[in-house]
Amino acid sequence: MAHIPVNHPLRPIYRALGALTGVYLILFGIVGIIVTASDGLFANGGDRVLGQGANLFWSIVSLLVGAIVVLASVIGRNSDVEVDKYFGWGLLVVGSYELAVIRTDANFLDFTVSTVVVTYLAGLMLIMASLYSKVAPAAQTGEPRQVRQARATQNV
Repeated sequence: MAHIPVNHPLRPIYRALGALTGVYLILFGIVGIIVTASDGLFANGGDRVLGQGANLFWSIVSLLVGAIVVLASVIGRNSDVEVDKYFGWGLLVVGSYELAVIRTDANFLDFTVSTVVVTYLAGLMLIMASLYSKVAPAAQTGEPRQVRQARATQNV
């Protein structure tokens, strides 16, 4: 784990970006539930939510994922790191699957290309937040990179 930064100076910004991604997913989920409430759970009616294709099931999933991400960000204590990491990779998997089946009957989430792009961006944002949000006691962090490099150049 030496390659994953611990106590990164910009950690609060990355944590806020992860939380904002969760807030966007909550917003998308709420608006999606309102727009697609009259359709079936897996309807492919072509409903557009915030410029993306969606159905009731994807709106509910987005709402739940966003709520868990925001809750983990509020709790902190590295729970946000794990939640962001797993949900980020999960969103990338869902986006890749939906991209592969976008024009077939297997598109049960009613994704469009814009939905795939936004899902990828949300997943990548969560993964990035998980990489830079880790905290640890100072005794467990080791020396900063600049100190290690200065010591290495002095020994040469």
